[in-house]
Amino acid sequence: MKTLFTLAWRNIWRHPGRSGVLLAAIVAGLWAGVVTVGTMNGMLEQRVKYLIESEITHLQVHHPEYSVERRTTDYIPGTEQIANWLERDDRVAAWSPRVMADGMLQSPVRSSGIRIRGIDIKREIRTTTFHNNMVEGEYIDADLRNPIIIGKTLADDHNLRIGNRIVLTFEDLSGDLTSASFNISGFFRSASTDYDERNVFVRSSDLMQLLGSDDITHEIAVLLHDVDDAGSVAAEMNETFTDVEVKTWTEISPELSTLVQLGGLMLYVVTGIIMLALAFGILNTMLMALFERIREIGMLISIGMSRSRVFVMIMMEAVMLTLAGAGTGILLAWISIFYLNDAGVNFGRFAEGIAEIGWDPMVYPALSSNEYIAVLAVVIVISLGSALYPAVKAIRINPLEEK
Repeated sequence: MKTLFTLAWRNIWRHPGRSGVLLAAIVAGLWAGVVTVGTMNGMLEQRVKYLIESEITHLQVHHPEYSVERRTTDYIPGTEQIANWLERDDRVAAWSPRVMADGMLQSPVRSSGIRIRGIDIKREIRTTTFHNNMVEGEYIDADLRNPIIIGKTLADDHNLRIGNRIVLTFEDLSGDLTSASFNISGFFRSASTDYDERNVFVRSSDLMQLLGSDDITHEIAVLLHDVDDAGSVAAEMNETFTDVEVKTWTEISPELSTLVQLGGLMLYVVTGIIMLALAFGILNTMLMALFERIREIGMLISIGMSRSRVFVMIMMEAVMLTLAGAGTGILLAWISIFYLNDAGVNFGRFAEGIAEIGWDPMVYPALSSNEYIAVLAVVIVISLGSALYPAVKAIRINPLEEK
């Protein structure tokens, strides 16, 4: 085997220019592909992490009909029992009750359809990081009558400033329309301009009073210590509390689950496409080398080298050539991703368009060690496949027919 290894390595460098060009193509292709996938993976991870930590959390509890009808009368029954259960479960990191109502925001400029989110300030801060999205003014713990925070995008659309008064109109628990004025205490900016335009936050106590009750909850957001516990906790809660509906983050936002699956798939797709393109270069190089060495291979066979050893030698040439390029390319990609994971990639030029779909313009590429191994596995499989035809052709050489 050592002899075959030596022969294969020397054969590769018989034409350093040809082999060097192929190596450069493999290095550049894999470097670009892995860094691109790492950037996409970073974008997906950031989006999922942001939505879980800032908005939807790992679990949400609702009235069974609330998700469909979104009526103010579809509030959660037995909130106190659920709260006690959550407090006793060690898997739960924090939870926060929310009061919700769909309505209209009226300003001197125009009206907009919005979702009013009434929150328990202390519990919400422990459960989510949404308060970190404040860009101006104070949170809703401001010393004001009926304080409200709204998205900066919505504020700009209405020409609103801190301290301005707006009117919210919505349906109370009796089915009657009610209106109340709120004082703007601050502006927030999330990763999605669409979210900023459609959501406003008030104190749950203020909203409950306007709805006509001092003890209602439309949503309970639950943050867990381990995301992997989401399915088991949801199943236990659904079994324990049959009159509510508990959903995991993948059920609340199916697109997030799709994004997670897409991230893993794209690694194989992008790497596969790059290597399939490079496979033709490998095939061409191996065939050219084979045709130049037909007499030599015929002589080796005639002096006693078995055809199986010839086959292995040709395959080793392809694998060694590919692995040399792939190793260098992956090493460069790892260095690039390691650096960019700290420095980040700024897509600020496209910030407005990216924000429209809820993405952060600053991306931190990331790939796990298993994903690097997966890339290497794809490279080996495709390089072996591209070398099969030249190797089979080599063992079919008849020394008596070669001159």
